Amino acid sequence: MMRMPVSAMIGLFFTALYFLAAIFAPVIAPYGMAEVVGGVWEPMGPEHWLGTDSIGRDLLTRMIYGGRTTIFIATAATILSFTTGSILGFLAATIGGWVDQALSRFVDLVMAIPSLIFALVVLSVMPVTITVLILVMGLLDATRVYRLARAVAVDITVMDYVEAARLRGEGRLWVIFREILPNALSPLVAEMGLRFIFMVLFVSTLSFLGLGVQPPAADWGGIVKENKEGIVYGIPAALVPAFAIATLAISVNLVADWVLNRTTSLKGGR
Repeated sequence: MMRMPVSAMIGLFFTALYFLAAIFAPVIAPYGMAEVVGGVWEPMGPEHWLGTDSIGRDLLTRMIYGGRTTIFIATAATILSFTTGSILGFLAATIGGWVDQALSRFVDLVMAIPSLIFALVVLSVMPVTITVLILVMGLLDATRVYRLARAVAVDITVMDYVEAARLRGEGRLWVIFREILPNALSPLVAEMGLRFIFMVLFVSTLSFLGLGVQPPAADWGGIVKENKEGIVYGIPAALVPAFAIATLAISVNLVADWVLNRTTSLKGGR
């Protein structure tokens, strides 16, 4: 049995901490999300552990609710991108022919446009809601997942056990979910961790630019934007969410690396 390394334990601890805080935000937050409870940029103290923000709201409360929003959007967008991208990638690899060419050229076309610019253009003409953010981010990122899933599936479809399944008369969906997917899990799991991190950075960037989560709702990128002027005066309110984004990204990456090593070792030991 493989023992979990210290790095993975640290990553799992911080990842679980952030996710639990997001789930139980209404219970553990000391104040209301948009409640003004003090002066502008008050220092850290017993009443406000992280101080207050640019209009006097409790920064710890904003961080807890902001983490909830950021993690929810990133998780939902990651699930959407992997569901869409993996299924289309596997179908393209197993069907081949003009279907593969049409899907691959369309994905190339979308990927030729930088994701941030594409998202900014779409969000500038659409109502910016959480649902729209998830759809835009998930579908744009599905192109990256498609490329990986198709590349992995193309190598797997030529294996003997896949040919044997086809000769037995198994259907395409059976081949995808029983033969290709289990053998493609290792690279997909590793990529899922990276994609989640990218989603956290993506939604934070959009909020910082004003086209992400809209006030008074909180997310970490929006909290950085709201308090960025304080950096000039030595006020760390904008650095707290930036630190949270960095630690979440590193923690998820550590866990994803361990899961990748774990699944690879299990596969190799059969």
